[in-house]
Amino acid sequence: MPLPFMPSRRGFLAGAGAAAVGITLTGLEGCHRGPPGKRINFYNWDTYIGKTTLKDFKSATGVTVDMSLFSNNDELFAKLRGGNQGYDVIVPTNDFVQRMAKADMLEPLDHAKIPNLKNIAPEFQDPPFDPGRKWSMPYTWLVLGLGYRKSKIQGVPDDWKWVFDSPQYKGRIGLLAEAGDLVRLALKYLGYPMNTGDPVALKKVEDMLIRQKPNIAVFHDDNGQDLLLAGDIDIVIEYNGDIAQVMKEDRDLDFVIPKQGSQISSDCLCIPKGAPNPDLAHEFINYLLDAKAGAEISQTIRYPTPNAAAKALMGADYKDNPVIFPPQSILSKCEYATYNGEALSRQYEEIITRVRAA
Repeated sequence: MPLPFMPSRRGFLAGAGAAAVGITLTGLEGCHRGPPGKRINFYNWDTYIGKTTLKDFKSATGVTVDMSLFSNNDELFAKLRGGNQGYDVIVPTNDFVQRMAKADMLEPLDHAKIPNLKNIAPEFQDPPFDPGRKWSMPYTWLVLGLGYRKSKIQGVPDDWKWVFDSPQYKGRIGLLAEAGDLVRLALKYLGYPMNTGDPVALKKVEDMLIRQKPNIAVFHDDNGQDLLLAGDIDIVIEYNGDIAQVMKEDRDLDFVIPKQGSQISSDCLCIPKGAPNPDLAHEFINYLLDAKAGAEISQTIRYPTPNAAAKALMGADYKDNPVIFPPQSILSKCEYATYNGEALSRQYEEIITRVRAA
């Protein structure tokens, strides 16, 4: 029987005590506009911050950060499409940086107010999705692959077919709910360019996923690692950092990027149009790019950092971990998602809506 729809992205802060770091789970309920210069509102993924980051920022600046959570980029975009509801800093993924910039939903960044940009590795300073870093600063980079329970899976599942095109693990498979990611990975498996809008290719993706639907246990909002850890599923599309988190708790879990390659992404720090406190937003972004602060974040969330100064402070269990930093031989087969217009983005969403309704 399919598992129920799961609304959260990651599970760490649930155990740590969300209230301790000023988090609300339902948008800006619980956030405050407060006296100018005293509070900012941060819209972030679940468990995507260091254990003491927000407290340390307040100690350093006197500014309280109220962090609320979204579960996927589609939700973030929908929340801000009708106008900014009071957010100062948001964390969209690279293709949504493009999408939101083209929709006039972002403020351009003042690099003079972000001197810690110098800490960022050169390969992340001028990305194709945001030349010159006009709209975004790099927070993490990440790659999708398959998390799996070794005792339940035959061999290493280094092929997307095990989740897209096979009944072998019927009822034990978890797919991402985010439409664009799911469609692009299916295109990759079928041998098409990952960012294509070819209607023939997209129809093949839809037909394949509808055939596979009876074998799927859950379409998850990036909490696949929790479902895997709990034993609810045995194989799941998930991000490397998420699986790295739970591998520390369960040695029966592992992660692989399938041989066809995958989608590489970068979650970014942006200031949404109409941010109430743009100067403080710049200050907060600059703080997150500090070497020590960046290392504290990476130690908690276990995602690969683009911050070279932060990485230099990390131990070998992080820097040399092949799940967190996969080998270049497989990363060379991975591609960034690109935003190719609103019509195609909505087409992706419609495809996955039909698949889930099938």
